[in-house]
Amino acid sequence: MNILVCDDDKEILDAIKIYLENEGYQVFKAFNGLEALAVIEENEVHLIIMDIMMPQMDGLRATMKIREANNIPVIMLSAKSEDTDKIIGLNMGADDYITKPFNPLELIARVRSQLRRYTTLGSLETKSNVFKTGGLVVDDESKVITVDGDEVKLTPVQYKVLKLLTANAGRVFSIEEIYEKVWKETAFNPENTVAVHIRKIREKIEINPKEPKYLKVVWGIGYKVEKI
Repeated sequence: MNILVCDDDKEILDAIKIYLENEGYQVFKAFNGLEALAVIEENEVHLIIMDIMMPQMDGLRATMKIREANNIPVIMLSAKSEDTDKIIGLNMGADDYITKPFNPLELIARVRSQLRRYTTLGSLETKSNVFKTGGLVVDDESKVITVDGDEVKLTPVQYKVLKLLTANAGRVFSIEEIYEKVWKETAFNPENTVAVHIRKIREKIEINPKEPKYLKVVWGIGYKVEKI
């Protein structure tokens, strides 16, 4: 299991990292909310321990951003112990709350509890229906596509094309393969049909379609999705 620990206090972060690694967890580190978002975009994370008061982007804003596209369990970590602070954190999307100074055994127990819920009732159970490449997420259960947390509207055919490529991220599909898998019929001069749909998809998911971030043309071969 991979756990992201985000805290601007290096000593606390390093201590938590040691506790978790001793329990067999893989630990990623971040020192503010922006770094945490970058780690989540590049890595598979199963749980987050998030401090509240941090520079650049605090834990509350980072949690709100994470919740736009992910159901990863978040344990808030803060020196504040007032009930109002706990309520705010939970309302922002946190799953649990622990105050500093904390008992390492209590922290580990809360981590185990959240991971147990996540793996049996949460996102890992339906992970096969969610395909993610960087900030591009295709949720095939809800038929929703988001890019960096923002929902993107595609036509049914465009959705099928993007789902095919995202579910097989990194694999190059020829134009003929895309046509036959999406349109469910033998390809006969499908170049223009597929190219038009790819162009439309690019216009919707890329910040700059001329310099694509996700949907890549492999000249002379076909297309693939990957974070470029």
